[in-house]
Amino acid sequence: MATNVIPTLLTLPVELVYRILDHLNDFNILYSTQNICKRINAILNSYHRYQTLTTLDLRHNHIGAHGAHHLANSLQKNQTLTTLDVSRNQIGDRGAQHFANVLQQNHTLTTLNLSRNRIDNQGAKDFANALQENQTLTTLDLSDNRIGDQGAQHLANALQQNQTLITLNLSRNQISDQGAQHFADALQQNQTLTTLNLSYNRMGFEGAEYFADALQQNQTLTTLNVSYNRMGFEGAQHFADILQQNQTLTTLDFSLNQIGDQGAQYLANALQENQTLTTLNLSHNQIGDQGIQYLANVLQQNQTLTTLSLSYNRLGDQGAQHLANVFQRNQSLITLDLSLNQIGEQGVQYLANALQQNQTLTTLNLSYNRLGDQGAQHLANALQKNQTLITLNLNYNWLGDQGAQHLANILQQNQTLTTLDLSLNQIGDEGAQYLANALQQNQTLTRLELSRNQMSGQGAQHFANALQHNKTLTTLNLSYNRIDHEGEQHLANALQQSETLTTLKFL
Repeated sequence: MATNVIPTLLTLPVELVYRILDHLNDFNILYSTQNICKRINAILNSYHRYQTLTTLDLRHNHIGAHGAHHLANSLQKNQTLTTLDVSRNQIGDRGAQHFANVLQQNHTLTTLNLSRNRIDNQGAKDFANALQENQTLTTLDLSDNRIGDQGAQHLANALQQNQTLITLNLSRNQISDQGAQHFADALQQNQTLTTLNLSYNRMGFEGAEYFADALQQNQTLTTLNVSYNRMGFEGAQHFADILQQNQTLTTLDFSLNQIGDQGAQYLANALQENQTLTTLNLSHNQIGDQGIQYLANVLQQNQTLTTLSLSYNRLGDQGAQHLANVFQRNQSLITLDLSLNQIGEQGVQYLANALQQNQTLTTLNLSYNRLGDQGAQHLANALQKNQTLITLNLNYNWLGDQGAQHLANILQQNQTLTTLDLSLNQIGDEGAQYLANALQQNQTLTRLELSRNQMSGQGAQHFANALQHNKTLTTLNLSYNRIDHEGEQHLANALQQSETLTTLKFL
C-alpha cells in the first residue's frame, strides 16, 4: 500500500516555493516569509525578486508598533534593501526602537523615512544611540514627529560621533532655540552632514545666532532649511553676518520668517561678499519694494546666486521695476519666483523690457499676480527677442482670450519655451483656438497647462485638431474646464493618434 506524503515547507520543491513568492508583493515577501525556517530562508535568498529588492515603499500602511517589530526583525539579516519608507504608520516610540535596533546590525540600509509616526524624544534617543554605531545610513527623515528639544539633544550628540549621515530632516518637530543650540554645538564638530532641514519649528533669533556661530566652524553643511520659524529681522542679521565669511553653504531657505525690509537689507549686504550661495528662498517674508531695492542693487553685481524665490511678498510694480534692472546686468540668475506679489500690467512691462536683453534666466514664475491681457502682450513682445527662457508660469493672472492670442502669436515663432502654465485664467474657446493654431506651428513647447479655464467642447476640438499636426507636445492639461462628452471623445481620439503626447488631462 502506497504511503501518502503530505507536503510541508521542508519538502516543497523550490520551484513551487518560487511560484508562491511570485504571487506576493514586496512587502509580504520581506514581512511574512523571513525567518520561517532555515530552508525557506535559503530559498528566499536565491529568489530573484528578493535578490534585487533595494527599495521598499510602505507609506500609510497602518503598520503600527507591532508591524514595525516584525519588519525590523526581517531587516536585521537583509543584505539587499537600501531605501525604506515607513512614513505615516503610527509606529510611535516602540516602533522607533525596533528600527533603531536594526540600524545597529543592518549594513546595507542607506535611506530611512520615518516621518509622521508619532515619535517622541524617547524614540529620538534610541535612534541617536544607533547612529553612534551605524556606518551605512546616509539619509534619515524624522519630520512631522514630536521629538522636541530633548530629542534634538539626543540626535545632536549622535552627530558628534556619526561619520556617515549626510542628510537629516527634522521639520515639524517642536524644536525651539534650546534644540537649535544643541544642533549648533554638534555642527561645530560634525564633518559629514551636508543637508539639515529644521523648517516649521519654533526657533527664534537666538536659534539663528547659534547656527551662525556654528557655521563659522562647520565646513561641510551645504544646505540649510530654517523656513517657518520665528527668526525675524534679527535672525536674518545673524545669518547675514556669517554668510559674509562662510564658504560652504550653497542653499539657504529662510522663507516664512517675517524678516521684512530690514532683514532683506542685512541679507543683501551679505550677498555683496558671499561667493558660494547659489539658492536663496526668501518667500513669504513681508518684503516690500524697499527691501527688494536692497536686494536688486546687490544682484546687479553678484555672480553666484542662480535661484531666488521672492514669492508671496509685497513687491508690486515698483519692486518689479527694481528687479527688471537686475535682468539687464546680472549674468548668473537662472530661476526667479515672483508669484503672489501684486504685480500688475506696469510691473510686468518693466520685467518684459528687461527680458529682451537678459541672456541667462531660464525659469520665471509670475503666477497669482494681476497681469491681465495687456501684461500678456508685454511678455509676448519680450519672447520675440529673448532666447533663453524655457519655463514661464502665468497661472491665475486674469488672462482672457486676448491674452491667449498674444501668447499664441509668439508661440508660432519662439524656439526656446518648453513649458507654459496658463491654468486658472479666463481663457475660453476663442483663446483655445488661438493656442491650438499656434501648436500646429510651434516645434519646442512640450508642456501646456490650461486647467480651470472656461473652454467648452469646441475648444477641446480645436486642440484635438492641432494634436494631429504637433510633433513636440508631451503634456496637455485641460482638466476642470467645461468640456462636454463630444469634446472628450475628440481629445481621446487625438491621444491615440498622437506620436508624442504622453499625458492628456481633460476631466
